[in-house]
Amino acid sequence: MGGDASYGNAVPPTPNPSPPLRGGRGITPAYAESLNMLSRTADNLYWLSRYVERAEYLARILEATLRLTALPLAYVGASNEWESAVATAGCSSAFLAAHKEANEENVVDFLAFSSDNPSSIRNCLELARHNARAVRTALTMEMWDAINGTWLELKRYGNGPSSREEVLRFLRWVQESSLRFDGSAYRTMLRNDAYWFSRLGVYVERADNTARILDVKYHLLLPENERVGGPLDYFQWSAILRTVSANTAYHWVYRDSVKPWFIADLLILKDEMPRSLSSCYEAIVRNLDSIASVYGRQGAAQRQARGIRTRLQNSRMDGIFQRGLHEFIGEFITENNRLGVAITEQFLV
Repeated sequence: MGGDASYGNAVPPTPNPSPPLRGGRGITPAYAESLNMLSRTADNLYWLSRYVERAEYLARILEATLRLTALPLAYVGASNEWESAVATAGCSSAFLAAHKEANEENVVDFLAFSSDNPSSIRNCLELARHNARAVRTALTMEMWDAINGTWLELKRYGNGPSSREEVLRFLRWVQESSLRFDGSAYRTMLRNDAYWFSRLGVYVERADNTARILDVKYHLLLPENERVGGPLDYFQWSAILRTVSANTAYHWVYRDSVKPWFIADLLILKDEMPRSLSSCYEAIVRNLDSIASVYGRQGAAQRQARGIRTRLQNSRMDGIFQRGLHEFIGEFITENNRLGVAITEQFLV
């Protein structure tokens, strides 16, 4: 599924020292320099939000995997949940280059604490703080306190917790830190281009994460000798719902037992579900349009985002399953990556 495609680019590209001038003729050197400054600020805000969102996502994956592997073997089956955790994180190649076996110790260390993994929780939070420091004046006091406090607290964990219980507490702390930063941004930032670029980072990253969870579940998690809808399937899908904080939402919307097609419907097509692909793209289009209204122009990023949003709105689950969920999600991940490139080329360099 191109699992490493997105996270292999974990560190944002170095800005071009002499980016092309935008806006046609009549751009003075002073105005060109102001555009460059705006691009650098937007780039830092965009990646700050992506790194915080990614750290929370990794914490959710690890927490769900720890809880799933704690179940009796009869419930979890013969599948290696730790391999699926690495695949869902999108860094299988990097993991296999560093470790021979996907077990609890190796995967928790690699995804949470390894300095050799550019997308580990530790590196994501450190890079988030680095980006925040670069745009300190663009952040509210509450946002800076949240991300700087998280970075300071992270140092107290050293090389990582020594027991499963401590690991679970650490993962819960990462999620709470992300929610605190996200809440401070939502409640305190002025609604201008700084806010909109920050939110773009959140939703582009979140869409990628949700898509990967769904893709790995169908393509890797369920062993060939297990039927869809069996006991093993039930516990794995329930773990997916917990990973995206959708257990309660699922039962409110469907009022039924856990069924794969309903979960896929919730996480792909339901605008009401904050982590669904459709909800993410509603927000992406809205924020890109807000940016366009200020900058006075549309571009490739707006067109691509609207195209993806329209395809999601016109999709139905029976058609998606008939064609193949893996194929649908694979195409979505590719298109989401292309949108990230378009945003970078249009605004961030």
